[in-house]
Amino acid sequence: MRPHQDIVLRPYVPTDEAAAMELWRRTWQQAYPQLDFSARLDWWRTRWRDELVPKAEIVVAESAGTMIGFVTIERGSGYLDQIVVAPEAWGSGAAEALLAEARRISPGGITLHVNTDNARAIAFYQKQGFIIDGQDINPRSGAPIHRMRWQS
Repeated sequence: MRPHQDIVLRPYVPTDEAAAMELWRRTWQQAYPQLDFSARLDWWRTRWRDELVPKAEIVVAESAGTMIGFVTIERGSGYLDQIVVAPEAWGSGAAEALLAEARRISPGGITLHVNTDNARAIAFYQKQGFIIDGQDINPRSGAPIHRMRWQS
């Protein structure tokens, strides 16, 4: 995908669920090839339906009518749980567009967690003005994570 290709943002709708699940699986499989994310799809789908969809505003990025990314942001707390961009769309501007939308939804600030070994994501967030403001452990995986935040 070329940078600056036409990217359209729109609200998530329930019929996007299957595409969002597959996009999430493919993207995380690329980032962590040693893990079997297909085996985690049922857990992810339950978490998506029970935790994210009810609490978060979800915005989808499309190019040529195909979902290439999404972001979940809680309007009240400003917690960004997921920003996912298809590997073939890395460098396209989709992540920046989704993050700009998250900032519009939560203009007072955004917090997130990122795995400490995800250098690509950490560099992206730092380039976008986020700072590391703490360390934690992911309660589900036990992996070390950074707490990061952005404030306007």
